[in-house]
Amino acid sequence: MKKALLVALAFIVAPMAAMAADYKEGVHYTVVNQGPATAKPEITEFFSFYCPHCYNFAKSEVPKIKAGLPEGVTFKQNHVDFINGNMGVEMSRAFAVAHQLKIDEKMETAIFSAIHDKKQHFTNRDDVKAIFVANGVDGKAFDAAANSFMVNAQMSQMKRATQNAKISGVPALVVNGKYRVETGAIKSYDELLDIAYYLTTMK
Repeated sequence: MKKALLVALAFIVAPMAAMAADYKEGVHYTVVNQGPATAKPEITEFFSFYCPHCYNFAKSEVPKIKAGLPEGVTFKQNHVDFINGNMGVEMSRAFAVAHQLKIDEKMETAIFSAIHDKKQHFTNRDDVKAIFVANGVDGKAFDAAANSFMVNAQMSQMKRATQNAKISGVPALVVNGKYRVETGAIKSYDELLDIAYYLTTMK
């Protein structure tokens, strides 16, 4: 009797498992690059500091992504500059500066909190500089990084990646530089991550 129940359960679970991985192009993901995938598997998040959904995603889902990455898969982030006009561009610069100064996570948390929790209004680069200084960055170090070739190059790369992936809303995930996860057909962030992990196996 027990064996029969286990067999019956197996027949029930197997189709469910198959369905879970039955992700379709045009429904669950879109091919945004007809060329080859990245040399190594990667998941890239596109976000904006001005997006409240991105803030929630940063708090609840990004830690899950980092903790659950399959072996050999890297996680990257690109800030988009199309939200909030010129300050969107300055926030892309802030993200690149934080990366160059190797304080990505610290400044990501500080900037998100300043905008969404403290309702701080940023109007120019000096306002951005002030939050870096408040978090222990020397003002001259910020200025040097903000005007550096490396930061400008990273900003150009992020803008180009955003355009190539046809990102119009955030947060968004692109896998292997080739597949954009579609949110219209998913029911939860967990499913979003499942699709992203599934796509890391595709070339």
